Amino acid sequence: LAVVSIGDGAPSGNYGYTNSGYSVYEEENERLTESLRTKVSAIKSLSIEIGTEVKNQNKMLSEMDNDFDSAGGLLGATMGRLRTLSRGSQTKLLCYMMLFSLFVFFVIYWIIKLR
Repeated sequence: LAVVSIGDGAPSGNYGYTNSGYSVYEEENERLTESLRTKVSAIKSLSIEIGTEVKNQNKMLSEMDNDFDSAGGLLGATMGRLRTLSRGSQTKLLCYMMLFSLFVFFVIYWIIKLR
């Protein structure tokens, strides 16, 4: 006659819950936990990449802002020179430059139209 204890025949780690279906739930929980861990890891790496991209975009926007400021300053200086040119006695020269530009435009237009 052999004495049988409650845990005989059950693999260690299940604590005798194989008959009650506990191990099935535990395995499913482990699988879902691993799936969740994978998704969280993917979201973490994606958010890190988004953060890096935002930093790069902010840096690029800052550089563009500086470039536009310098271009605006250059344009302002050029407009000031044009105002000075138009106010002075060089108005006649400015008219000749405008007429010459208009003449060149029409010559180029005429050449393109003949093709």
